[in-house]
Parts: sequence; C-alpha cells; structure tokens
Amino acid sequence: MKITKANGVVEYQLLAQLKQRAGETDPKITEAVTTIINGVKEGGDEAVREYTVRFDGSVPKKIEFDKDEIHAFLDQVDPAFKDAVVKAQQNIYDFHQRQAQQSWMTTKESGVIMGQRIRGLKRVGIYVPGGTAAYPSSVLMNAVPAKVAGVKEIVMVTPPTENLNQAVLAAAKIAGVDRVIGVGGVQAVAALMYGAGFIPRVDKLVGPGSAYVAAAKRMAYGTVDIDMVAGPSEILIVADDTANPKF
Repeated sequence: MKITKANGVVEYQLLAQLKQRAGETDPKITEAVTTIINGVKEGGDEAVREYTVRFDGSVPKKIEFDKDEIHAFLDQVDPAFKDAVVKAQQNIYDFHQRQAQQSWMTTKESGVIMGQRIRGLKRVGIYVPGGTAAYPSSVLMNAVPAKVAGVKEIVMVTPPTENLNQAVLAAAKIAGVDRVIGVGGVQAVAALMYGAGFIPRVDKLVGPGSAYVAAAKRMAYGTVDIDMVAGPSEILIVADDTANPKF
C-alpha cells in the first residue's frame, strides 16, 4: 500500500495525478468487449461456453442452481455468518422499503382520468464478481431492492469455480434470488442482454464488475436498462501515529 505523508506538497501532487486519470474506456477493452458481445449475440449459449473456457479455464459440471438448490447452501455456512447476512438483509430491506413509490389515479372535474402505475420489472439480472471480490454484500445490495420493487424474477450470474462461493450462494437465498448461473465476464453480460440458451434475457442488468464488465454494461444500455457504470472503489484513510493500523 502506498503511503503519502502530507507536507503541503506531495499530497497535492497525488491529487493532481488522480484527477488526470482518463474517464474514457481503453480502446483495447472496447474492442475486446465488442467482439465478445457480438459473438454471444450470434452464437448463443455455445459461444458463452467457449468464452468461459477461454477466460476461466473450464465450465463447471454444475453451472446453474435453482431456488431449492440454493436453499441447501444455508446449511453449509457458519451460523454466525448466516445470522449476520439475515440481519443485513433486514436492514437493507427496511431502508429501500421507505423509497418505494405507490401507484395513484385521480379524476378531474372535466372527466379526465390521470395517474401513474408503479410496478416491478419482469426479470432483472444481477452480476456478482468472483475471485477475490466475491462479496455476499454484492448480492444483498442488488437483490434486496429488486425484491422491494416487486421484480418477478431475479437471475444472478457470477464467475464459475468448481464449487461456487458458498457464502455468496447463501446470501443469494436470503436475498431472494431465483436462479444462480455460474457464468461471468463479458459473456455473462452479453447473455443477459440477448438471451443465450438456458440464460434468459433480462429487462435490467445491475451490479459491479471488472473494467471489461463495466464496458459491456455501457454497451448494453439501450438494449437493456442498467443501474450505472461502476468505477473502482477507493478508500482514503487520514490518521496520525496514535491510530491502530489494524482498525
């Protein structure tokens, strides 16, 4: 970890460097993402499997989990962890429930009827990163608001491993995810954009991912809705020598 000690000069140099970082996507990333998206659009689930083998090494024997199968993972995680995820789910649900909008209708004296109908989308896709960034929080923060909004079906995609992250799958059950599919990367985004065999097309795609996934989501907008194009997360810690680094 790079440590910058403020002396009135170096911290401003650091900030200047941060401001200069390009906000545009690397052309090489855009080119690669475009190729994969077009490949999946034309080749369907066969292309998805080919890209998965190329980028992730192999396609797991078990690539899809339904509601009943996801439920079984609750018994495979530490009870304290399960309780923490349930508590988090309740807190997130409580917060977003307060944001929920209501349908309304009124009639004017002239006989004109006007109103607004609020309803959840039919199907939403959630991208949950894998590897070192396999966080159950990514599941909760995206699936719970969808449940509050009344989404009919939530499909979660996450990069494949021989055994998908049990903590993530347990969180998926608690959050109300309907299907979990072990496919990640740009090919997963493309599959949710157009539909690819066993992977259905969604109405909206949400969740964080790599620079390639972010670029794919940017290209997906217009074909399907997206939440946002997430950038890298950064943390700034300001501390003196009395602070405990572990904290």
